[in-house]
Amino acid sequence: MNKENILIKTAKEYFESGNESLKKERYNSAVILFFKSLVALTDLYIMQKTGETPSSHSKRFRIIEKKWPKIYDILDKDFPFYQKSYIQIMPKELAEVIKKDVNTMAKKTKIKLQ
Repeated sequence: MNKENILIKTAKEYFESGNESLKKERYNSAVILFFKSLVALTDLYIMQKTGETPSSHSKRFRIIEKKWPKIYDILDKDFPFYQKSYIQIMPKELAEVIKKDVNTMAKKTKIKLQ
């Protein structure tokens, strides 16, 4: 399986698992899983545009910030919640916001998540 297919598969898997967590009111898990889906789709977008994928969060953020500021704004807004999800209780509304951001990236990459 090539890298593009792996990113698509993992994005869909994290998204589906995030939806399951959301339905079960496991909002911290939903935030984490939706963010991971968002990252996989962001990496896919970078790959689609450049042929490369970043090897770390910091490289991903620098590439996105420089080339696609609107996508950077989404990641920059959501990343702190992903980090805080390990030490704070996340509300349902936040999980739903990150889910919406995943759908935005899915449209940009032309990937159907469900």
